Amino acid sequence: MQSNATLSREDIFRTLPIHSALAKMVLPAVASQLIVLIYNMADTFFVGQTNNPYMVAATSLILPVFNITLCLAGLAGIGGGSLISRLLGEGDEEEARRVSAFSLYLGLAVSALFAVGILVFMEPVLQLLGAGANTYEYARQYALCVIVVGGVPTVLSNVLSNLIRSIGLSREASAGIILGGVLNIALDPLFMFVLLPDGQEVLGAGLATCLSNCVAFLFFAVVLVRMGRGAAVTFSPKAGMPRAESISAIFSVGVPSAITTFLFDLDYVIIDKLMVAYDDLALAAVGIVLKVERFPLNVGIGICQGMMPLVAYNYSARDRGRMEGTVRLARGTGLAVAAVSILLYGLFAVQFSHLFIADARTVELASQFLRIRVLATPLMFLSFFTVYLFQAFGQGRIALFLGVTRWLVLNIPMLFLLNALVGMYGLVWSQTVADSLTVLLSLYVYWRFRRSARYIQQFQ
Repeated sequence: MQSNATLSREDIFRTLPIHSALAKMVLPAVASQLIVLIYNMADTFFVGQTNNPYMVAATSLILPVFNITLCLAGLAGIGGGSLISRLLGEGDEEEARRVSAFSLYLGLAVSALFAVGILVFMEPVLQLLGAGANTYEYARQYALCVIVVGGVPTVLSNVLSNLIRSIGLSREASAGIILGGVLNIALDPLFMFVLLPDGQEVLGAGLATCLSNCVAFLFFAVVLVRMGRGAAVTFSPKAGMPRAESISAIFSVGVPSAITTFLFDLDYVIIDKLMVAYDDLALAAVGIVLKVERFPLNVGIGICQGMMPLVAYNYSARDRGRMEGTVRLARGTGLAVAAVSILLYGLFAVQFSHLFIADARTVELASQFLRIRVLATPLMFLSFFTVYLFQAFGQGRIALFLGVTRWLVLNIPMLFLLNALVGMYGLVWSQTVADSLTVLLSLYVYWRFRRSARYIQQFQ
């Protein structure tokens, strides 16, 4: 007799109408992406209520290092999840179980090593990040909580979310992430302003984040236990080691995912560093824009996350019609979201900017920047979308080529070039210019792949 999880997987991957299957996968993923975006801002928001600039600076310093933990999660979660969907499409559930266990322990190993490394080299790392006499202790407290203690549950939560979504359980995969995000938002003020004394607000924010990620991990552990021993995702080492080609496939997709996530965050850091050369108002304005533009972008990432298991499964199951129908619907949905965001941000740029700051000059600059940056939204979506497609196909080398080309060859150099030629507004236009070239390259590579012998033979 088939389990409920298997029945649900077969319904979503094979029998439900494409629009229904995509909705069941995408809507929870989008919801979790938006919650993640909000709770990523929560610590900064609540620490900002202290009116202590050193506390705010300390939490901001740790953010790039914390984001590395998400890159590590992508290494194991995206790489393993993509392969699991393809293996299920081939009907090889036993190998899928072995891949899931390997991915979980891979996530555990790399996150534990990273946490120990940060603990051992805390002082030089904080100095490299720019922590000074006024920010060092705050930054150390925050890093201890969210990376040294909280890094492992953070990585494992994200790995489990990807693995569980890969077998069609998008609602459960997103519920744990949403639980952790909502809990973090609720615990921040409790730890910062109620439980801990004045002057320990950064420690309170770090403890709230650490605890919420631990709870999210426990939620996913309970989900796995309730799925039973025969489920396609397991943490039992008794599942055994996957085949050598499966391990290679995990890394071939996971490593590009981790690298492109890191380069994405690096792009934001460089924008901030270059904007510092102008004035504080410009820096504040672009900081607001980089936050506001993430809403449609995160919706697009949620669409890609929900789409990927469906595409991977049907690609391996050789169901070309269902796979390409899913691709078309997901792409159209993402472009529709991007079009709506261009309209809304164009009309209400001032109002959106005013939500973050009251200063009239900063709001004016931010609204100008936002109207420019939002034009890149459909281009950014298509760039991410194409990379996710190649990850679904198991084509890690192509995904890596597109990701590295996008950030290291086009986006980041374009920041420096347009900054030198045009100045402050060149930094704002750089995303649109660079991603226009990225999309042309991505579409050409995808067109070539669809006409390759490898792709054609897959469906014969």
